[in-house]
Parts: sequence; C-alpha cells; structure tokens
Amino acid sequence: MQEIRIHGRGGQGAVTIAELLARAAVDEGKYGQAFPSFGPERRGAPVLAFCRVDEKQIRLRSQILEPDIAVVLDPGLLEILDPSRGLKKGGILVLNTTASADDLRRKHKFSCRLALVDASTIAREVLRLPITNTAMLGALVMATGVVGIESLEEPLKDRFGRVAELNIKACRRAFEETRIME
Repeated sequence: MQEIRIHGRGGQGAVTIAELLARAAVDEGKYGQAFPSFGPERRGAPVLAFCRVDEKQIRLRSQILEPDIAVVLDPGLLEILDPSRGLKKGGILVLNTTASADDLRRKHKFSCRLALVDASTIAREVLRLPITNTAMLGALVMATGVVGIESLEEPLKDRFGRVAELNIKACRRAFEETRIME
C-alpha cells in the first residue's frame, strides 16, 4: 500500500489532489481512498489531506502518520512544519520549490529522497493562477509511479470541465520537469 500525506493551505487544492489520485487508482483497477483533515481552518491556513492506493481492498480509516510519500504544495509551509516527520524509510518528499536539494537538506535537515518542481511558476504560466495542485499531482506521479500519468486525464476532465485541458497541461509539464534527488 502507498500512503500519501499532502500538506497545503486552505484553498490550494490539497484535498483535490487526494481525490483525483484515488479516482485515477480506481480507474486503473486498484483501490483508492482519499480524505481531508481539517477543522475550523480558514482559506490560507495549513491543511492536510491523505490518500491511500493499493492493489487490494483498503480497510484502514485512520490518518496517515507514517506516509510513504509526503507532498508540499506551498514552500512557505517548510518554515512552520516538518513534512518529513514520520516519513517511512525509503520514502520521498515531493516539494514545490525553487531551492536546490543541497540547500533544502542543509536548511531543513531532510535526509529522505526529494522530488523537486517549481509548481508555482508552472501554475502561473499555464493556469494564470497561483493554484499548484494539478502541477503537484504531476510531480507526485513522476516521483512515485503510484498511477500512470495517462490515468489522470479522465479525473481531471471530470473535475475541471472546460478548464481541464489547462490543468492537464500543468500536470504533464510538472511531470516532465520534476527532478528526483536520492
């Protein structure tokens, strides 16, 4: 089972990433589960979303404290939390950042594998909005292979309707631009 914890801010689409990924997994014949974790937070406050993907039925219903993968939509969150906390040995941290792996390791003491992409620039250039979720979804899939990139097209079309093509473009561009650092 692949367990994924997504860190974002309210309104950035962390919950949407989890839902789209779970839907893509189901479309591939796997099992997928997505759920948020937030209380009375407001737009811009830190939020968590979770996703599980497996080849067999998922019976767990708890929060994911020890993920295989952690995703960070907003680089500013690195200043207030440690997204690598609880990450399983061999896990990967997928970050929206312009920083180098060396700088991130030095400043934040990350010892895990890193997948880095400038999703903010991709979102501004492709979507004309600062919403990084579909770009980060592409980065997540590149870093992990949890689902195929093609499997995201239908869920993206269903979710985004007439702006789906732009979101697919952002997703694919991030998929191509993600750098994986051991």
